[in-house]
Amino acid sequence: MNNRLRILRAERNWSQADLAQKLEVSRQSVNAIETGKYDPSLPLAFKLARLFSTTIEQIFTDEDSDSEAQPS
Repeated sequence: MNNRLRILRAERNWSQADLAQKLEVSRQSVNAIETGKYDPSLPLAFKLARLFSTTIEQIFTDEDSDSEAQPS
């Protein structure tokens, strides 16, 4: 799953540790989500959306839908 988490975090000048503390998760979890190695649980995705005042869909996109949206 692709995401804009790193961009949203950087816009606020938050480190991964800062974001992890706000979400009550480890910095390693934030890193894993940002790099696409881990997809967050639904409750965590909602928490991210609330924290960034946006929707889950604006943070996360399915890789399959990305490839469909772009012409081959």
